[in-house]
Amino acid sequence: MSPPTPRRSRSRVAILAVVAALGAASFTAPPPALASAGAAADGEYLVGRGIADVTGEAAETGMMGYSSFDQKTSGIHQRLRSRAFVVADPATGKRVVYVNADLAMVFQSVRQGVISRLKERYGSLYGEENVLLSATHTHSGPGGYSHDVAYNLSVLGFQSGTYRAIVDGMVESVVKAHEDLKPGTISLGTGTLTNASVNRSRTAFDRNPAADRAAFPGAVDPAMTVLRFRQGDKEAGAISWFATHNTSITNKNTLISPDNKGYASYSWEHDLEGVRYLDNTPGFVAAFPNTNAGDMSPNLNLKPGSGPTEDEFENARIIGERQLDKARTIYRSAEPISGGVDSRLAYVDMENVTVDGAYTPDGQEHRTCPAVVGASTLAGSVEDGPAIPGFNEGTRTPIASIIDALHVDTPSWLATCQYPKASLVPTGLLSNVHPVTPKILPLQIMKIGELHLVAGPGEFTIASGLRVRRTVAEQLGVPLDRVLLQGYANSYSQYVTTPEEYDSQQYEGGSTLYGRYTLPAYQQEYARVAASLRDGSELDRGTAPPDESGRQFNFQTGVVYDNPPPGTAFGGVMTPPDPSYARGRTATVEFATGHPKNNVRRGGTFLEVQRLVNGKWVRTLDDGDWRTTYRWTRINGLTGTSKATITWDIGADTTPGTYRIVHHGDSKNLLGKITPFTGASPAFTVS
Repeated sequence: MSPPTPRRSRSRVAILAVVAALGAASFTAPPPALASAGAAADGEYLVGRGIADVTGEAAETGMMGYSSFDQKTSGIHQRLRSRAFVVADPATGKRVVYVNADLAMVFQSVRQGVISRLKERYGSLYGEENVLLSATHTHSGPGGYSHDVAYNLSVLGFQSGTYRAIVDGMVESVVKAHEDLKPGTISLGTGTLTNASVNRSRTAFDRNPAADRAAFPGAVDPAMTVLRFRQGDKEAGAISWFATHNTSITNKNTLISPDNKGYASYSWEHDLEGVRYLDNTPGFVAAFPNTNAGDMSPNLNLKPGSGPTEDEFENARIIGERQLDKARTIYRSAEPISGGVDSRLAYVDMENVTVDGAYTPDGQEHRTCPAVVGASTLAGSVEDGPAIPGFNEGTRTPIASIIDALHVDTPSWLATCQYPKASLVPTGLLSNVHPVTPKILPLQIMKIGELHLVAGPGEFTIASGLRVRRTVAEQLGVPLDRVLLQGYANSYSQYVTTPEEYDSQQYEGGSTLYGRYTLPAYQQEYARVAASLRDGSELDRGTAPPDESGRQFNFQTGVVYDNPPPGTAFGGVMTPPDPSYARGRTATVEFATGHPKNNVRRGGTFLEVQRLVNGKWVRTLDDGDWRTTYRWTRINGLTGTSKATITWDIGADTTPGTYRIVHHGDSKNLLGKITPFTGASPAFTVS
C-alpha cells in the first residue's frame, strides 16, 4: 500500500508525535562528626536512611513513561516515595548518598535541582560526585519535570508543581537520612529470580555473540543483589536490585501508582515493618531499584497488562511480591562486607565520542553521532505499551517513502552515521537551538564497601549492561557480581543496546540515540572513570550541561477557580457509604471537592479511613495505601465543579468496628485564594 500524499499539517503533527514518543531547606548546624575508625564500636560505617513523598499533580497532568497524550492523571492509587541512604566511612571521612525514587526517570533537571538544594544546606558535604539519584521507572506517575522538550511534549510542557514535589521530596529524604546517621553494618547477598521478567526483544538479543547469550540462559537477567543495613542491633533497611520494567500497570491507567517495585517497597515497609508514612518518624526503608532492565518486561505473556493474570493491578502486586519474597530470602543470608565508600563522576558529550577499537566489535575506531530518533521508537514496545499506530519495530533503512511523507530531513552524513536506523528526527541537531534530547551526560561509579554501582543515565539492555559491568570489573579488579549497572540514574537518554542489537532496530535499538557505537562509547568512558576510582586519582570531569530552567514552556491550562455543586459545600458528601459492610467488600464515598493541583499535599493525604477507638477517630489508612483509591472527576468545566470518589477495598483482616471516610482538599476562588477544607462521611460498620 502506497503512503498517503504528504501534507504540511501532517508533517508538523508527525514531528510532534515523534518527539513525544520519547518517552526548601535553609542551612542547619554542621553535620554529625565522623567518629574515628576505632570509635565506631557497633560497626564499620555510619548508616542513615529516610523516606519522603515525591507525588506530583494528581489530576489533569500527562503521565510519564508511555508518551500517550490521552494518559492524564485522575487521582492516586498509591503515593510515590523517595528512599535515601547515606553511608559514611569513619576511617576516611568520606560519604556517599544513594537515592531511589518511584519515578519514571531521573532527568538532569531533577539532579540539578536536588544538588543545588543540598549545597545550600550542607555546603560541599554532598555534591555532584557523591550523590547518586535513581528511579524505579514506574510509568504511572505525573510527567513534565524534564528540561528537554522530547520528554515533556506529551505532557504539554514543563509542570512546575510536579517538578517541585519531586525535588523537594528527594531533598527531604536525603535530609532525613543525614539526620538518621548512626554506627552500623552493611551486609551483601545475591540470588536469582526467574519468574518476574521476560525478554521483550528476543529478536535483538539473539543477535549477540554466544558469550553474551550464555550469560543469560533464559534470555533474562535473573540476578538480584541485596544490601542489608543495620544500625547497631536494629534492622534499618535494604536495597534490592533486580532488572524488570516497572510496567505491570498499562497506559490505560490514570491513577498515580509506583507499580510492582513500589508495591514491594510498601509491603516490606508498611505491612511487615509497621512503617506509617504520615507519622514522619524513622523506620525501615526498603528500596527496589532497577538495573539493566531495557529489554526486561514484567508482562510475562508479552502483551500489556498480561501475565501472570489479566488484571494489571493484580499483576503489579504479584510481580512486586515475587521481588519482595526473593529479596527477604537473600536479606536473611547476606554476609557482612567491608571496604570504604567512594565515588567518581565525569560529564561526557555522548554525541561526540571517538571510540577506540578496543571497545568496538570490529576492532576499528568509530564515533558516536548527534542524537536521532528512529522510526522504531514510535512503535513503542508492543509488549509493554505500543505508541504511535502505523510504525512497527524492526523498521530499517531505506524507508524513503515514509521519511518523504513526513517531510523530515536528516542530513545524509547523520543518516550514514546512524545506519541502519530509520532516522526520523535529528534531535541532536535541533538541540543546538532548543534542548530536545540531552547531549552531555553524567557517568558515575559509586563504591559502597565491596559493591560498585555504575550509574547509567538510560535504559541498558541486559547484554549491554553485562558488557559495561565486565569493563568496569576488569578495571577495578573485582568479581563481576560486585559490579551492578544502576539504570535510570542521574539523567535520561533513552536506550542503550549492543551494536548487534542496534542492527535489528527493534524499539530499543531505534531509541538508542547516539548511534551504533553508543555502548562502546559508554564502555570506554566508564573504564576511564573506574581507573580513577581504582587509583584514587583526580578525574577530568568535563563540562556539566547548562541549566535550562529558564527556557521552559507550558501549554497546560491551570486551575481557574473551583465551585461546589449546587446545594453542597466543599467537603460535602454527595454519595454516602452504605450503613454497613462485610469484610471483602468495597466502600465508596463521593465528596464535593476542589482541584488537586491547588495543593499536591506532599507529605499529606487526600483521604483517611478512620476507625472509632474509645470515642476518638483514629486514622488507619490514607491515600498511600494499597487498598484505597482517590479519584478526581471534573463535573462541569464552565462552573468549576468537581467531585472526589474515594474507595476502600476492605481487607479480610480488617478489625471489625465503626469507620468513616474523610476527604481533605483545597479550593481556589476567583481571586486566586486557596483554602483547605475537610469533609467526613457518615459512620458505617465493618463486620
